[in-house]
Amino acid sequence: MTGTIITVAQQKGGSGKTTLAANLAVAFARQGLGVALIDTDPQGSLGRWFMTRLEGREAPDMDFSTASAWGVGYETSKLARDNDIVLIDTPPKADSDLRPALRAAQLVLVPVAVSHVDLWATEGVLDLARRERKPALVVLNRLRPNTRLAAEVTESAAAMDADLATARLANRVSYAETLGHGLGVLETGRKGPAMDEVTALAEEVLGIVRA
Repeated sequence: MTGTIITVAQQKGGSGKTTLAANLAVAFARQGLGVALIDTDPQGSLGRWFMTRLEGREAPDMDFSTASAWGVGYETSKLARDNDIVLIDTPPKADSDLRPALRAAQLVLVPVAVSHVDLWATEGVLDLARRERKPALVVLNRLRPNTRLAAEVTESAAAMDADLATARLANRVSYAETLGHGLGVLETGRKGPAMDEVTALAEEVLGIVRA
């Protein structure tokens, strides 16, 4: 049985794609699942995170590869043979180069940093996902709870032609701090709301792909 492929996509930069992919990878690995990562973004942020993660470790706890837009199909099929979950981090764009990563996926995660501009940018990715007939899950990220803007964006996101994740990630320094050390927030050793957020999102995503 091949693993599940999840593509993280958003055409606007700064949405938190790499943060989302890295933290979900850690959450899945801590559940005993075999996890692989593919970085198709030329900026290579996920690759830098992974290489930082390797420092001081005797062996990696997940697989990693890079791929061009058109090589992603080959890489995902190879990694999916040996892993339960394959997460693809993509460049901030919504054009034909993104289609192979969407085509390979069983689920498309679309992080949205909470602003109206970011929400508008989501339409392009959702349209491509619909064309490829792939289910999409919008994930509100960098949320500032109890603000009018958060309430407005949440309401607008719920009205979009895509599912909206119940779990949301707030705007927390801990996400940036841990990413810079090659870690996820679940590995800080300190219980807190960020750990609860990632745990809830990982469980929600697994529930969807296993349904």
